[in-house]
Amino acid sequence: MAPPPTTQASGPAPLPQRVLALAQTLQFGWFIGHLVLLLSTLRYTISFIKFNTSTTAAVVSYRLGFLSCALTYGIVVFKAYRARIKQAGTNRLALQQHAIAMTGDENVQYLFMALIWLFTSPIYLALLPFTIYSTFHFLTYLRTALIPTIIPPPSTPNYPAGGSSTGSTPQQKAKTTPNVISDTISKFVKSHYDTSMAIVANLEIALFVRLLLGCLVFYNSWILLIVYTVFLRVRVAQSPFVRQALTTAEGLVDGYVADPRAPPAARNVWASVKDGVRRFGDLTEFDFQGKGGAQRKTQ
Repeated sequence: MAPPPTTQASGPAPLPQRVLALAQTLQFGWFIGHLVLLLSTLRYTISFIKFNTSTTAAVVSYRLGFLSCALTYGIVVFKAYRARIKQAGTNRLALQQHAIAMTGDENVQYLFMALIWLFTSPIYLALLPFTIYSTFHFLTYLRTALIPTIIPPPSTPNYPAGGSSTGSTPQQKAKTTPNVISDTISKFVKSHYDTSMAIVANLEIALFVRLLLGCLVFYNSWILLIVYTVFLRVRVAQSPFVRQALTTAEGLVDGYVADPRAPPAARNVWASVKDGVRRFGDLTEFDFQGKGGAQRKTQ
């Protein structure tokens, strides 16, 4: 979804006209959804720190955050599959193929989980992976669409064929006036992306542990744990970041149980857990063609 043009043949359009053209795009609604999620997470985090998450404001901010998640991922899924499904028409085989493809689409998976979290009891940890993704989507849209709309790049001057009077070519002059804000955002995204995706992977694993412990003390539903287990299994199949996080966690626990001071029962329980996880992985092997959950979020 490319942003609307910010310049006309005679130069940049007036600022209100440029902003209005941008606001009328579906991608702008996607951007607003991410912005609302960031603000909602900030508001709910304040309540969480104060141990005051049962207030109306906290509950509303939590629900609004996941409603925004559903909106943003819904827009991406709508854009990705609307034309395909419309083209398939009543062709059942084509519709089945699209349905199968959708199950392997990470945007569909996160849309599904956003709806699950929207209608279940609040869990603060569930907000954090979506918030990290939204931070990068927000910054990317800010750099590629919003900033160029508000501050259009300078139009290239019409120099003679031999160049300008100072001997510089138009391309050289354009390079001397980059947008500092956009350049800073670009460097931040590139330098922190992989680290942030690794954090997301660890948060998703920590959320599974949280749900498991919640079930053991009857704090949340076993059905919710089963649903999230399926989601996490798909993430393991698709995301190298999640697989690396699991490998790291396994190494940490292996080091703990290998300590002579660790009780023998802990080693036996951990061996049983690893064996059970491997068996579950073998029985639920997925063959998706995705390149990893962190590589296809912005579409």
